Formats: sequence, C-alpha cells, structure tokens
Amino acid sequence: MQPKELVQLAEQFGSPLYVYDADKIKFQYNRLTSAFSKVKQLRVNYAVKALSNVAVLQLLKSMGSGLDTVSIQEVQLGLHAGFPLEKIIYTPNGVSFEEIEEVATLGVQINIDNLSVLEHFGTKHPKVPVCIRINPHVMAGGNTNISVGHIDSKFGISIHQLPHLLRIVENTGMHINGIHMHTGSDILDIEVFLYAAEILFDTAKHFKELDFLDFGSGFKVPYKKDDIETDIEELGKKLSKRFNAFEKEYGRELTLAFEPGKFLVSESGFFLAKVNVVKQTTSTVFAGIDSGFNHLIRPMFYGSQHHIENISNPKGKERFYSVVGYICETDTFANNRKIAEIKEGDLLCFRNAGAYCFSMASNYNSRYKPAEVLWIDGKGILIRERETFEDLLKNQVMIEL
Repeated sequence: MQPKELVQLAEQFGSPLYVYDADKIKFQYNRLTSAFSKVKQLRVNYAVKALSNVAVLQLLKSMGSGLDTVSIQEVQLGLHAGFPLEKIIYTPNGVSFEEIEEVATLGVQINIDNLSVLEHFGTKHPKVPVCIRINPHVMAGGNTNISVGHIDSKFGISIHQLPHLLRIVENTGMHINGIHMHTGSDILDIEVFLYAAEILFDTAKHFKELDFLDFGSGFKVPYKKDDIETDIEELGKKLSKRFNAFEKEYGRELTLAFEPGKFLVSESGFFLAKVNVVKQTTSTVFAGIDSGFNHLIRPMFYGSQHHIENISNPKGKERFYSVVGYICETDTFANNRKIAEIKEGDLLCFRNAGAYCFSMASNYNSRYKPAEVLWIDGKGILIRERETFEDLLKNQVMIEL
C-alpha cells in the first residue's frame, strides 16, 4: 500500500487505525504453499491468535486455509466465519478439562500437551482422535517469551517422557492421529527447525495410525530494511524431501501441517497514529501520538521493532525522535529513531502491525480500541468499528450506595 492511500484511510476512518492489506496475506499464503508444493497433502492452519478479526478469517478460508486455535472462543470464531469442523485444530495450554471436552463435543481436532490431561481424556473418551503436542527441547525464537520448545517451557509433553506417554496410550486404548510440535516464533536458522523435525519423525514412528504431522510455525518475517527472515523456500525444499521419504518409510499417507500466524499477516498490517505533541527536552525530541501500549504493546512486551514512517511528510529531512504514547506509564515505541521531520498533526505509520497487535489491545486508561480496515480490491472496507463510551460501560453494573 502507498502512503497516500493510508493517509486517505485515516482521513476516512479516523486514527488510531489498523489497516490490513489483503493482497499481502494472499501473497504470503501462496508463498508458503508453493514452497511445499512437492508434498502431496499439505495443510495450512492459520494461528487465529495472531489476528482474529472474522473478516480476516473469511479471507483465509477463501484461500483454503484451516485454523489453529488455542481457546474455545477462537474455535467459535472459526465456526462463525464458516470454517468446517475438520479444518480446525484446538491446541490449548492450561485450560480446564471441561473446555477440552466441550470442544471435543463440537467435533474439532483436539491437541493435548499434558500427560495427566491425556490420561484423563483417553480414559473418558478413548474413541475420540487426539493429536499429541511434544516438547522437542529445542530452543528457537527471538525472545524468551516466544520460545516455547525449550526444556523449561510450559508447553508440550517432554520428549523424555515418551515411555510414560506410550504407556498411557496403551492403557487407555485411545486413538492418536497426529503428532505436533512448536519451537517458538522468529526462527532464524532452518537447520534448527530441521533438527527438531527429526525428533518429531522419531516420535511418530511409535504411533501406527497417524493422519498428520504438525510442525508448528514461527517463521520470521523482516521487521526493517535488509532484515533477516526465515528462508521459507529453502526450508520447503529440504523439509519436503525429508517428509516424503519419511512417509514412504512410515507406509501410510500423511498430511504435513503448519500453523503460521505472523508469517501470513504481520507484513499486511499498518498501524496509523496521529502526532499530538512534539516535545523537546534537554536530551530528546519526543513525538507523542494518539495511542499507546493499550493499542500496540509488542515493543514494550517483546522489545519488538516496528519500522515507523511519517507518511504526512515522507520526503522530509530526517531527524531523531523517540516515539511515545499517551499512557500514564512509560510506553516508548522507538528510542532515538531516524524519521522524516515530524510536526504536530502528522500521521505516523507503524509497519508489521498485522500480528499480535490488535489482538493484544486493551482498554487500559479507559481508552477505546481502534477501528480495523481491510484493504481489498483497491478500497478500504471497515471490518471493526471504533469503540465508544457505551462499549466501555457495556458489561459494567452500577450499584446503589
């Protein structure tokens, strides 16, 4: 999308504003499926937690995607968006057993990552097919908060607990139809991913009636110019060859599954915010915007970087700014960042705002959540209205004093 188009959308729908480019989502989806075109049965399950707007889910459904969900609410969103039950996998962590049973009743694929839950579920529902999430004890990810395959992670059943796992399966007679892993987000080295994949293959040999192997995701996207990213084409070439060889060795047709979130939607997203104040202190020039970590928490939470442009003055002389929000705590988006000269009233654009941005937004400081727009076929379509004061009060109850 061009700066001019983004400025027009902000004028039309106000700021702050999230905008998603449908063409970029389609491009990334096709890039992933093309990279694994040598695999006979490939399934892409979009990770709903990255961006859960129903219109975005509908777009992905139209391309043939399935869904990876982590809560019953995400399952319900997927059903609301029209996804068939067989295209949804549910991979919770630390949820109640009642929620797992409720999802199973719907007919969605269950993925269990806890030995005690596995035994309990297998004892009560031995005929319900279950996928098992293993922890390969492989460290991957750009931040400890998004590395989920290491030895101290709360996710998955340790690969060292395989004998116990097999005993549970044998004792309950339950049907295991899939094996799953996820090492973490922002995978830089595909050799680490391939190493973890070998652990998955070795685990799969212990189960004779598998339908699929789920390799998770975590593919890194570039956050700035010349930034490194996961070489998805090289990974596709190497993993496809290895998967096809394993399938022959296994003696049964298998589906290769992934659950990308950030890879599909991150680069499609633009977050637009207006500059309220430009403040010079003894050492810093602050650009204060009409937003804060209530709308975009990733820089503060993960230390993530979002490229910031002044789309009101894209060719202006560059100066150094610290971009901050209006929350009554430190909410710094960027420190000492080189940006085209900023004036009050200018519109700043944060790139890579499609994944884990709106989905982690809150009403902190009693601020409204922003609107969302999908840019598709050359026009902007409102896919979420901006909140109002009535939305803040909706579930609150006043009392008589």
